[in-house]
Amino acid sequence: MRALHIITGLGVGGAEQQLRLLLRHLPVDCDVVTLTNPGPVADGLGADGVRVVHLGMGGNRDLAALPRLVRVIRAGGYDLVHTHLYRACVYGRLAARVAGVRAVVATEHSLGDTQMEGRRLTTGVRALYLASERLGSATVAVSPTVADRLRRWGVPAPRIEVVPNGVDLDRFGFDAERRELTRRRLGLPEGAYVVGGIGRLTRGKRFDVLVRALALLPEDHWLLLVGGGPEEHMLRRTAHEAGVAGRVLFTGERPGVPDGSPGPDLPSLTAAMDLFASPSPEEAFGLAAVEALASGLPVLYASCPAIEDLPPQARAGARRVRGGPEAYARAIAEARTAGPGPRTAGRAARHYSITRSTARLMDVYTAAVTGAPHRAPSTGP
Repeated sequence: MRALHIITGLGVGGAEQQLRLLLRHLPVDCDVVTLTNPGPVADGLGADGVRVVHLGMGGNRDLAALPRLVRVIRAGGYDLVHTHLYRACVYGRLAARVAGVRAVVATEHSLGDTQMEGRRLTTGVRALYLASERLGSATVAVSPTVADRLRRWGVPAPRIEVVPNGVDLDRFGFDAERRELTRRRLGLPEGAYVVGGIGRLTRGKRFDVLVRALALLPEDHWLLLVGGGPEEHMLRRTAHEAGVAGRVLFTGERPGVPDGSPGPDLPSLTAAMDLFASPSPEEAFGLAAVEALASGLPVLYASCPAIEDLPPQARAGARRVRGGPEAYARAIAEARTAGPGPRTAGRAARHYSITRSTARLMDVYTAAVTGAPHRAPSTGP
């Protein structure tokens, strides 16, 4: 089977890094088209031996990109097209149909209750999405929560398949030597209790809550923010105003797998943490939280379908926190008082192993190519 993956961009982001991890495990001959922004993940894919084509799309309304995409699909002789992220789903589904490919799968990575990929869910956004969705064979939701949102939007239930994001458990497995080396490289004092946050530094992630919570905690508490984005300047200013600027570390964007870039990678940074916190109120999956669980960290979160969709007995190590800085400061203090647990992957993290996710996706691919009906198996443990 030959498959073409079409994605809006290949900067450092959850969907982009998930695509790279997926291609490392899929038993399929795959190429990738990025409509725009061939960033660090494109370089990583190239290092993995994956052919990446940059379409050079100028914007959402660059209709000239459509015939270029059709030509790429026709030239590749693909059996299946798999699209990722909103713009790529809209253009990719249509281009695949025009090019004569009937097996078209789309993954919905970032659908929230009020936004998708940071864009507000207007009537027009929804209408265009639903119109293009009819051109595909199946729409993959990364969690049952996203599947429910798609059904409420009007996507027919038989067209929805649940295939959770996957985690490379071996890469995120805790390593004490890696932890100590990374903490020294970051300049963390011995005995520092490190609270970590991972994600794009945008307003919706609410990392300012963690900065303000830090000001309510003893001075041996530090905050490690992993990611880049437009709110970094604001977060630095907030840390300065709160008197904790010297205890907040910004790493910038870090790839989830090695790509030759300087500095520690994401698993090393996770190993350096003592607790992971995600105050974002609206997530489609919560991959960073699952990766933290894979590293054996206690996790505090405001929204994480990957955890909430599991039965209570599978959520050990994770706790939902409602509220602002005071609530997170209390929860962090309580977690520290409880003491460190074993740094081993919990049941939730094992449930989302990448091998399990790729096996499910292959079932979806086979059904799309053969035209056979397929229902994904239960996502329970």
